[in-house]
Amino acid sequence: MSGVAPDAPATPDSAKGSSNLYMRVVAALVLAPLTIAIAWLGGWIWACVVIAAAALLYFEWLMIVGVSNNRLAVVAGVAALALSGICLMLRRTDIAFAIVAAGILLAAVLTQGKRGWVAGGVVYAAAALIATILVRRDAEFGFIGLMFVLLVVWVTDIGGYFAGRGIGGPKLWPRVSPKKTWAGAIGGLVLGLIIAAGFALLGFGRMGPLLLLGAVLSVVSQLGDLFESAVKRRFDVKDSSHIIPGHGGLLDRLDGFVAAIVVAALIGLTRGGLDGIGRGFMVW
Repeated sequence: MSGVAPDAPATPDSAKGSSNLYMRVVAALVLAPLTIAIAWLGGWIWACVVIAAAALLYFEWLMIVGVSNNRLAVVAGVAALALSGICLMLRRTDIAFAIVAAGILLAAVLTQGKRGWVAGGVVYAAAALIATILVRRDAEFGFIGLMFVLLVVWVTDIGGYFAGRGIGGPKLWPRVSPKKTWAGAIGGLVLGLIIAAGFALLGFGRMGPLLLLGAVLSVVSQLGDLFESAVKRRFDVKDSSHIIPGHGGLLDRLDGFVAAIVVAALIGLTRGGLDGIGRGFMVW
């Protein structure tokens, strides 16, 4: 008799996929509400979490490029991130940027090889740190703006995962990320637009501009994901670490958010200034 019986045991690949999905769901159910709660509190507690996350992003970046054993480079980068975060909360943005610049230079000087990659790691983590703190620092629209970015990024990831697995089809960029498909990219974009429409219907902004912003951030988050995949591919690394069950490392989890929050912060900065970044990209 040919074929597989209905009650045949799952193949190793399907069992592994189901286990991975289960871990992803559990991790998301724990981390998402916790992140929202801390973001709502804002202030120093949010800043401390962001600083810790940025430090871990930098360390995981060094792990990917293979220089995480250089303690001096690690300390230089982490110290620059921590001090710049504190200065941002004290509203000394000028000093924060100066400290980041010094940290980039010092971390590179203290590295024997791959200095450009080490400097790039500080830039990447610092960009995430600065953008995230500045967006939330907006007293009126900081939390709303941060939630907009987070939710668009989250549903883009969810839509990409399920549409990619359920529909399949042509690959998006197989050389960099073999599993990502055009169907997944479009599915993520559609869910991102739905979130943007929801914010508009709830009265947090005009429909047209928020739909455009949602589309931009969804696409940018996917590009951020591809960028991190390209870096890992360059150094033949699968996951940045294994700190989050089902997701890999923090860098694997936040790659899309980093790109999206930086773009959102730049848009908000040009329209609302340093203290009105949330309003700058949410109110049109």
